[in-house]
Amino acid sequence: MTFISNLINGISLGSVYAIIALGYTMVYGIAKMLNFAHGDVIMIGAYTSFCMTTYVGMSPVVSVVVAMAVCTILGSLIEAFAYKPLRKATSLAVLITAIGVSYFLQNMALLIWGSTPKTFSSVVPNSSIALFDGKLIITYESIITIIACILIMVVLTLFTKKSKMGKAMRAVSEDKEAAELMGINVNVTISITFAIGSALAAIAGVLLCSAYPVLVPTTGSMPGIKAFVAAVFGGIGSIPGAMVGGILLGIIEIFSKSYISTLLSDAIVFAVLILVLLIKPTGILGKKITEKV
Repeated sequence: MTFISNLINGISLGSVYAIIALGYTMVYGIAKMLNFAHGDVIMIGAYTSFCMTTYVGMSPVVSVVVAMAVCTILGSLIEAFAYKPLRKATSLAVLITAIGVSYFLQNMALLIWGSTPKTFSSVVPNSSIALFDGKLIITYESIITIIACILIMVVLTLFTKKSKMGKAMRAVSEDKEAAELMGINVNVTISITFAIGSALAAIAGVLLCSAYPVLVPTTGSMPGIKAFVAAVFGGIGSIPGAMVGGILLGIIEIFSKSYISTLLSDAIVFAVLILVLLIKPTGILGKKITEKV
């Protein structure tokens, strides 16, 4: 039963990575840029939910909605003031800006909430389901996290394929100039993409801190990097790829901690990424893009 328990824990952790990776993959797929401040938006979302439940007395569900609203606004502001002026800048300029935004958010959180770790109260009922005469325990946190990941992926997939804005996003992803000629507002489309990705980051932050209840200004840093690895692992730019990459990454991490070494688990995760990219550079579900000259 230990194997099955580790597998469920791996899928649960991987589901959080997948939700974060969806934000990365959407922004990259449409704006062709890597928002390395995404991990810190996760942290802001978790702090917002913490404040709403601890100081305001809101219910956990309402606090998640407020966190999503705050992160949506934050993501839109970051895009408008930090990234929009760099639409035609080099990739290096955008990358340096993203790192700068990341440190700005961390230090802002440090000034507001301090460096003392906060104990995050889970937004999920602290209960579990016992199977096989109590040999297998599945927490509600794991169940809700996995269900949330599946629902988000399904909704996003339907949104990008069926809605008018989703089709505009796909058009911008294929060719910005052609999309603009067809009457699509590229700037608005990219801004909405950032807003959606930031709202997902809030959900991921709350779920992550519900499972690992210590909250500090650097909470989102490592999960953000691992989610980026998951997006590349699954094929960055692909929504199903982000989910597959995230879940596989979570399983690899949990199994590495359980059967090999807790200290080496992160190294193993990155080693697997290197191996996958050597075999399939576009990622598991990524497609090779042929540029026409």
